Amino acid sequence: QVQLQESGGGLVQAGGSLRLSCAVSRTIFSLNAMGWYRQAPGKQRELVATITSAGVTNYADSVKGRFTISSSKDNAKNTGYLQMNSLKPEDTAVYYCNAQFIGRVYWGQGAQVTVSS
Repeated sequence: QVQLQESGGGLVQAGGSLRLSCAVSRTIFSLNAMGWYRQAPGKQRELVATITSAGVTNYADSVKGRFTISSSKDNAKNTGYLQMNSLKPEDTAVYYCNAQFIGRVYWGQGAQVTVSS
């Protein structure tokens, strides 16, 4: 069973920055892509950003130019990151990371990000 552990959420003022991390437990399977999604109260979960194993990135229009997704791999352990700059109150949400393997997608438990105005 693959497990994902998120960290780095918190409370920040508008204009500030936060960095989320997502550690994927060691696995023999090859990771195809990692993604970050978010869900605000009363809203559906939405895509924030994704990155493939080849380093190809994709961003929601609402975060382009402000957020940066990246990943690293060390001894079969993958870690995903989401650097969030120029945060806005509308970025407030629970942020979830996922790890995409062939035939399976695993999710983290979520990290609360709150941006005050």
